[in-house]
Amino acid sequence: GEKLYLTQPTISAHISTLENELGQRLLERGGKEIRPTESGRRFYVYARRMLALRGEALAAMRGGAENGSIDIAASSVPAQYLLPELVAEYHAQHPEISFNILRADSAGVLRRLREGAAEIGFCGSAESEESCEFLPVAEDRLALILPDKPVYRRMLAEPSPLAALLTQPMISREAGSGTRREFERYLQRSLPGVKPHVIAEKDDPEAIKRAVAAGLGVAVLSARAAEDYVRFGELLSWPLDETATRWLYLVRRKKDIPSPAARAFIDFVLHRRETIPQ
Repeated sequence: GEKLYLTQPTISAHISTLENELGQRLLERGGKEIRPTESGRRFYVYARRMLALRGEALAAMRGGAENGSIDIAASSVPAQYLLPELVAEYHAQHPEISFNILRADSAGVLRRLREGAAEIGFCGSAESEESCEFLPVAEDRLALILPDKPVYRRMLAEPSPLAALLTQPMISREAGSGTRREFERYLQRSLPGVKPHVIAEKDDPEAIKRAVAAGLGVAVLSARAAEDYVRFGELLSWPLDETATRWLYLVRRKKDIPSPAARAFIDFVLHRRETIPQ
C-alpha cells in the first residue's frame, strides 16, 4: 500500500476481487500474519511473468533498449567474480538501465528462468536443459585450495600430490552447484578411484574460503574465487590440470523474446566474451 500510495482497505478490496475472479484464495489471513496459499505462490509466478511481458511491450513501443530493468539469475561464481565487472562497465555506458540480480546455485538459475523470474541467467555448468541455450562467455579453471600451513606446503612439494591432498577432510559446494558438478566430472575422468572425505557442505565460496583458511579442510573452487585469499597469503592454490577448465555461461530461454534492454545487455556480454571453445 505504501509503495502504491493506496490504503490498506483498497489493497484488500483489490485482492478480494482477484480471488473472486480466480476462484482461489491467494492469501491466508491469521491475526497479524498474512501468508500466501499454495495457489497464491503459483499465481505469483504468473503475475511476475505478466508484469515482465507488460514491461517488454512498453519498452518495445518506446524503443526502450536505453531504459528499463533487467532481471538476472546468477550462480555464485558469476555473481561474485564476473557480473560486477560486466554490470559496472555496462551501466557506465547506459546509466538508465537498472539490474535485479538474483543469487542461486546453477540448478536454481535454470528454475528461475523456467518460471519467468529472470530473463537472463549466468551459471558455471551447462546442463541438459532443452528449453535453454547456454552461451560460453568466460573461461574458468578449478583449483584445490588449502590452508597456508607448512604441512600442506610439504605435501605440494611432493611429485603428483593431488591424490594425497584429496584424502584430506574436504569442504564441498552444495549439490546444485556447477562447481561441484564439474569437479565430480573431473574425478570420474581423471581420478576414478578417488572419493573425497567430505565433512561439510556450504553454498557460499566466501564461507568455504574462510573455513579452509581456518584449517577445517581443503576445497575445490573456481581459481577466480580463490585469487584474493591466495594473494593475501591466507590460502594455497593448486590448479587442477587443463581438463578441469570449464566455462561460465550466459543462459537464456530459447523461445523467449528478450526485452530490448535485455537484448542489448546480452549483445554486450557476448561481444566481450573471452574466447569460444572449439
